[in-house]
Amino acid sequence: MGKTKLEYIWLDGHQPTQGLRSKTRVEDNFSGKLEDCPVWSFDGSSTEQADGKTSDLLLKPVAIFPDPDRKNAYLVMTEVLYPDGTPHESNGRATIEEDDDDFWFGFEQEYFLYDLETKLPLGFPKGGFPGPQGPYYCSVGAQNAYGRDIIEEHFDICLEAGINVEGINAEVAAGQWEFQVFAKGARSAGDQVWVARYLLERTAEKYGVYVEWHPKPLGKDADWNGSGMHANFSNGLMRTCGNEKVFTAICEEFGKHIQEHIAVYGAYNDQRLTGKHETASINEFSYGVSNRGASIRIPVGTVENGWKGRLEDRRPASNGDPYKIAAVIIKTTNAAKVK
Repeated sequence: MGKTKLEYIWLDGHQPTQGLRSKTRVEDNFSGKLEDCPVWSFDGSSTEQADGKTSDLLLKPVAIFPDPDRKNAYLVMTEVLYPDGTPHESNGRATIEEDDDDFWFGFEQEYFLYDLETKLPLGFPKGGFPGPQGPYYCSVGAQNAYGRDIIEEHFDICLEAGINVEGINAEVAAGQWEFQVFAKGARSAGDQVWVARYLLERTAEKYGVYVEWHPKPLGKDADWNGSGMHANFSNGLMRTCGNEKVFTAICEEFGKHIQEHIAVYGAYNDQRLTGKHETASINEFSYGVSNRGASIRIPVGTVENGWKGRLEDRRPASNGDPYKIAAVIIKTTNAAKVK
């Protein structure tokens, strides 16, 4: 195949929200297989992950996808390790203690598209606001939908890369959109969400637009919806039990670990979880069937399917790390000890 470009992607050490980094290496006669991606190093002192005297850190490849937007290229998701091979403290993927196909995750990733020059969401005029919320959700037409070219291009690239994006839609606020990623296994879900985020950032570059992942970018008091990353999850028992008590017990267990979850559900989430704009208050915990104002929604489809299916934790923010979110969800679900 000759020369192949491998784009290594990783998470930096920026706080309170980690950012994406990447760099390219060229391999001769590359097989296209993950096991043939070498471990690589980088300067951790430039990514807030090390000091200058001990700056070398390692990038361990964990997932690979073809890169439809570059010639002879692949996207390689990696995790950061210390030189001795142990996980770096910024490595959220390493917090997943259990990962197999028993746990399934569907992440609903919301975000805003911002104009690089005006520093405003697409559709927002300088010095003012567009019309109030109402017509933008799942909208069509230039007066309501802003940035569709970016969204469609990103959608196509993700699908061509083999990322399991199951849908997209315009969201409640002007300039706000969503894509959904489903995967079997927590690590696979996290890998795919992060690479999809990377591709969205890279696609938006072409249009002079950037992605705003902040859960309440217009301010905590603004009468506009924030951005979340609702986490739909199930394990084998939930998908087959046919027992309301199982779901109730899991929800009740989640209510015992509120702070543990909020701690990894994304920075500034208190500005979004106010009890308004389709959220529950960060200071309370609730669950209910078909209730989008609850902390955890029991989808009506789960009930209609004879109490077989999934739950939706609506608290994770748009800037949350899907690795850490999945890890704590697995831990709490297992703690319920239902059979």
